Amino acid sequence: MSETLGSLCDKLTIVKLKQFHSEDQERLKSLSTQEHQLQNEIDEFVSAAVAGLIPLDRLTFAANKIFKQEGNVVAEVLGNIGKVFSQLAEVNCKLWHEQELVYEFETVPVSGKDKVVKQLALLNLERNKCIDCINDQLRSIIEHKSIGI
Repeated sequence: MSETLGSLCDKLTIVKLKQFHSEDQERLKSLSTQEHQLQNEIDEFVSAAVAGLIPLDRLTFAANKIFKQEGNVVAEVLGNIGKVFSQLAEVNCKLWHEQELVYEFETVPVSGKDKVVKQLALLNLERNKCIDCINDQLRSIIEHKSIGI
């Protein structure tokens, strides 16, 4: 996957989740390094995009998820980049906790297994919508900047 602002934001939220859930000092040190690298990469990406150094077509990389829409309601993704980034972080928190259930799937009652799998799928769809929305908004900002709107 090509790096985009949305994918970098996604990676940063996952690093923050790993930090929150870890107590191992070596792992925390490594995660801190990753956090700073991603923060710098985000800053560099945005600066390069604003400076026109990244072609417009590289600012987006749509997930193009194909799924049956009927019966699969995915949360709306609305707002500015900051708000969508916040929604992405929240979705990744929810995904983290759903995934925890999968690691011990044998303990999930049979009646709840389908719900866990469905929730993972829907949260991943919402996650991808957030990433795409961040990318689309940055592209729109850059496009309007370049044509003087």
